[in-house]
Amino acid sequence: MAGDTVYPLGVGGIGIETRHVLMALMVGGVAGVIFMVVLLEFDHYTSSVEFCTTCHSMELVAEPYYQSSHYNPASGVRAECGDCHVSEGVFAATWDHLVGSKDLYKQLFGPDYDDPVVNKLHLPDAAFAAREWFRKRDSATCSRCHTIDAIVGTRPATQLIHQQETEGKSCIDCHYNLVHTPVPHRKVFDREAWNRQIEEEFGLEAGSSDTILEQGKRL
Repeated sequence: MAGDTVYPLGVGGIGIETRHVLMALMVGGVAGVIFMVVLLEFDHYTSSVEFCTTCHSMELVAEPYYQSSHYNPASGVRAECGDCHVSEGVFAATWDHLVGSKDLYKQLFGPDYDDPVVNKLHLPDAAFAAREWFRKRDSATCSRCHTIDAIVGTRPATQLIHQQETEGKSCIDCHYNLVHTPVPHRKVFDREAWNRQIEEEFGLEAGSSDTILEQGKRL
């Protein structure tokens, strides 16, 4: 009819294709928000002590942690597994969890880590891998709670050391064996001595630890 407005491309002057694009953007936006919320919750839960100690083998690893200053700090600020062992940022954290899934594979198909003897025999390898992880990231997760310039310490030279002798060094280079069962530095680690120590601790026959390491379990 004369005088009527004609919209050849769609209602309100918006073309049908344009409406489809806008609808797709809206749906995609909502889906993206839901995805991020799920991802954040996933990273939060899988970084918790509750999740990490689901496996019995990790309960063994956590025992010294429960006695450490990271679990029982004077400040009351407790560091959980993910605070130290998971990178900051949702995507970096998710990547760490994906890479860490190989530990689940080892738990299911590798040595019998639930056995305290097997667990402790393999502990040095885990300790060295963890220290290297920290070193590659310049101990970035430590700075979530600790600020080097604010460190005073209880010993006279502590503050001076952190201000003058940290060039080219990472926190983990000096501060290891703080939370979990102590393992010597890689440079001085002696596998033979470690095995003999485990045999004495658990009352095993001399030399049996070598066989246990090879077989991945106690027969």
